[in-house]
This record gives sequence, C-alpha cells and structure tokens, in this order.
Amino acid sequence: MTLQGQIVDIPNKRIFKGEITIENGKITSIIEKDHDVNHYILPGFVDAHIHIESSMLVPSEFARLAVKHGTVATVSDPHEIANVLGVKGVEFMIENGKKVPFKFNFGAPSCVPATSFESAGAIIDSEGINKLLQNPDIKYLAEMMNYPGVLFDDGEVMKKIAWAKHYNKPVDGHAPGILGDDITKYINAGISTDHECFTFEEGLEKLQKGMKILVREGSAAKNFEALIDLLPEHFENMMFCSDDKHPDDLLLNHINKLCARAVAKNMDVFKVLQAACINPVKHYNLDVGLLNEGDAADCVVVEDLIDFKAIQTYINGELVFNKSQSLIKPVNFELLNNFYTEKKHVSDFRFDASAEKIRVIEALEGQLVTNELIEDALVENGNIISNLEADVLKMTVVNRYQNQKPAIAFIKNFGLKEGAIASSVGHDSHNIIAVGVSDDAICKAVNLIIEHKGGICAVSNSEENIIPLPVAGIISDQDGETVGIKYAELDAMAKRLGSTLHAPYMTLSFMALLVIPSLKLSDKGLFNGTTFKFTSLEVK
Repeated sequence: MTLQGQIVDIPNKRIFKGEITIENGKITSIIEKDHDVNHYILPGFVDAHIHIESSMLVPSEFARLAVKHGTVATVSDPHEIANVLGVKGVEFMIENGKKVPFKFNFGAPSCVPATSFESAGAIIDSEGINKLLQNPDIKYLAEMMNYPGVLFDDGEVMKKIAWAKHYNKPVDGHAPGILGDDITKYINAGISTDHECFTFEEGLEKLQKGMKILVREGSAAKNFEALIDLLPEHFENMMFCSDDKHPDDLLLNHINKLCARAVAKNMDVFKVLQAACINPVKHYNLDVGLLNEGDAADCVVVEDLIDFKAIQTYINGELVFNKSQSLIKPVNFELLNNFYTEKKHVSDFRFDASAEKIRVIEALEGQLVTNELIEDALVENGNIISNLEADVLKMTVVNRYQNQKPAIAFIKNFGLKEGAIASSVGHDSHNIIAVGVSDDAICKAVNLIIEHKGGICAVSNSEENIIPLPVAGIISDQDGETVGIKYAELDAMAKRLGSTLHAPYMTLSFMALLVIPSLKLSDKGLFNGTTFKFTSLEVK
C-alpha cells in the first residue's frame, strides 16, 4: 500500500511531496516524489493524559470516535474505574481496548482511593501497584494525586513510586498550585509530568525545574489559554491532553483542535506537532510510529495545517477512519458494577442548623479548583435550604457502596432555578453527587441514579431524563454517537433549568475531588483541600 501527500517531517522541520510505502503494518519507505495530492500526512495525534471513563464510553467505543480526529493513541489513567472495581476494573479496560485497532496505553492507578477521607469501592496498595507494573500492558505509574503524601514521605506513597522506578516506568504528577521548595521535593521524588498547572508562572517554574508540562483542555478544566504561550520556547518538554472529555465534545474534536488553536496564534506548526505527536511517544516509550522508515504506520491524513481536519487515520497500516466514517467495529463486553445503596427519603437531605453563616463552595468556570466563600444561611423550619436568589444551592454526596447518611454542602455558580442534576460520576470515588433547588428535587434526582445503579440525570417539576451508566456506574453500554447525542440533550436540559456553566455535569463531577483545593465535599463531609482536613459547614 502507498500513501501520497505532503509529508510533514516534524524533527527536521520540513514538508515535502512524497510517497509512503506500507507493508505488514510498517513503513518500509518514504521517498520524495512529485504528484498532485495536496493533503498532508502526519504522525497520529496522541492524548498524553486522559481518563477514558470520563467519556462515559468503554475504550473500544472511545476509539471509534477518537480516530475520526486523527488520534491513534492515548496515555490513559484508569483510576476512575479502579476506584470502583479495583484491579478488575483496570483489567477490563485493557482487555476491552485490545479488541480494537487503537493504541491505548494504560497506567497503574496510584491513588485508589484518592484519599482516606472518602469511601471508594476498592483499594490498590503498593503491592497491588507492584503486580500491575509487572504487566507489560501497564506503561507507567499514573498521576500521583496524593501530593501531600509525597511531601511528607508517606510510606505507601513512596513505595508505589519506588516500584515504578524499579520497573523503569515513568511517574505522572498531579500538583495543582504546588510551587517553590514543595514542587522541588515533588520532582526530586521522581515525578516527571504535571497536567494541573493553571497559570503561566506555575507552568514556567515547573518546566525550569525539569518537569514536562501538559496543556490540558478538557470538557471542564481548560488551561490552554493560560499555558500555550510557554510552547514556543519549551515545545520539547510539553504535550497536549484532555484529562476528561465528555462524549458530546469527543464527537466534535480532540487533540487536533488544540493544534488548530495553537497555529491560529501564529505558533510554529512543527513545534505544535512536536507536542501533539512526538513528545508523548518519546516520554512514555510508546509503541506508536512517528512516520519514520521501520515504524508502525500510525498516521493521519489531514486537509491542511490550519484546522487539522482528518481525512483518513491509519493504525498499524490499517485504515480505521475514512472520510467521516469510523471503520472500527463495535465489540461486546461484560457489564461490571459495584452499586449497593438503597433509595433515600427527602428528610435525609435536611441540614438542621443554628448558625447564620455557612461555608460555600464556589465553582469556577473552566477550573477544577474552587474557592471557599462565607454566605448567609437561608433557614426554613430549622433546615438550611437552597437560596435561589443568591445562587447558593444545596449539594449532596451519597455513598453508593453502602447505606450511609448523605453528606450536605452548599455551592455557588450552578445557577439552577428549577429541579436538580445528579451523577454517579463523582471523581474520584464515584459516589452519587447532586445539586438542586430543593430537598425534594435533590432526592428525586439521587433516587433516579440509584434506581439505574448509575447514571447522570436531570429532573424538573415535570420531566426526568437520565443516561444510564451500567458499567461501574460511570460508563455507558451504548455506542459513542448515541451517548454523545444523549449527553448533549441532557446538558441542554441542565441549562434550561438555569445552569450557566459551560459543562455543568463535568463541573459537578469534580466537586467531590478532594485533592484539588480549596473546598470540596466527600460522602464523609465538607473538606478543605488546602489544609487537607474536614471542616464545618456552619461558621460559628
């Protein structure tokens, strides 16, 4: 088989008319040859850090959508399903991914559970990490979110890092806002990447200290604008990633969109493509071709070097996407889950109060970090209730692994004027998380999730809408197009109910993520991610 086009030689910063010969999945020759074909041939795009589970698709379905955008590989942390199902969940992801022609590269989840301050469905200790890292399908130790454990030399944390070093596998970082002596110690522990920078200055310091920085642009967390100006000088040590990308977004674009945005800022196309295609393969030692003779034929044909719209995608020489059609076939898979709580009563969501002031989580558009606000409590019959006028809404996290009393907090900037939204995608333990205008609406939404043993939903005074997620309570069993369309409909309903957030469900899912400051809610209570301690809802 031969491919003709404008061949983009990224390392040598040249583009030439040529022909690529492919035999048995490998590139056997690349020659300069004149022809009339004007499209461009590049190495395939690689998402350098993503949780496949956040697409709400199994890996095989994720692949069917990703190849439409020229993506040939991902560096995937399966800690979402691991927090529900443990090692069995990781094995499910690996085996399902192997059933399709796509290069998933899974890591050993380092934080299961993410903290001891929440209830998860499983535990993977340092011996579990040792066993996982022995598996050749496990390419690295996934993001070390427990940065306090690194800074304070926690024994289990340091053992996990030591096992990664033993097997000569990279260690991914997660250090939002960590600077100065703390980030120096974190890096010196052997941690080589960070995808959590949210300012230019933070990214620059980490780059100067030897870290590789990932420009993250997901469905909720968006750091492209803050970090992209680092790329012209530091392109050899930067990569692009999604982290978390919902299915409706994946229908539209992937890493190709970040390339288009960077080039639109007049950045050197070769530097942009170095970050998008080359650096992840080199850093993680991936079995992904880079458009050299002898490499696996993993490449994408794009219309131009402006929008990077894919025409064809090849993986190991196999045509997996052609002119708007994914050629990857759906596969069958088992439905695994871990969901045991029983339906709740409206009274379970009361919060009896005596204080006039409460701590409120301030959700921030496009960020995983939150602020802590002090607001007036609105009390009715001794119960603190949602204050629609002030946009201070009641929020709950409900343990989905056993029957426990729901935890209660309040949150600002969701904007709901009616009903409630809820989800069993609640990073990282994936308990049920909901926000609503009344205890009744919250209870209705929570029970709809429990009834389906997982899902995301919206309820109003007259309507209930849910996407069931029967795989671990976080992943659909449907095809990617169906889930993407249904998710877009659900997102639209949340906005009709009043939400002003770009991605209300993605933002909601991170409000239980304790390892990101400042104020979050676990199933055990309100948590200060800066002091790493529980705190009180009431301010007395």
